[in-house]
Amino acid sequence: MYLLPDGEDVYRQWRKLVRELGVAGVQVHDARLAAAMYVHGIDHILTLNTGDFSRYDRLVAIHPSQVQRGV
Repeated sequence: MYLLPDGEDVYRQWRKLVRELGVAGVQVHDARLAAAMYVHGIDHILTLNTGDFSRYDRLVAIHPSQVQRGV
């Protein structure tokens, strides 16, 4: 398992997203995930709440029901 750093770059990106997109309330937590993904070059997220990530134009949110199981 790999853990990516959550440092100053992620914080700056998070603040930018919150300001520019008007993120508020509990959605700031999703913004933090989006910021970390932007910083680390990750563009897909598997989530039960795909709509929560629709505001982040560089991310693709995939619902588990969209994932095909291997045979």
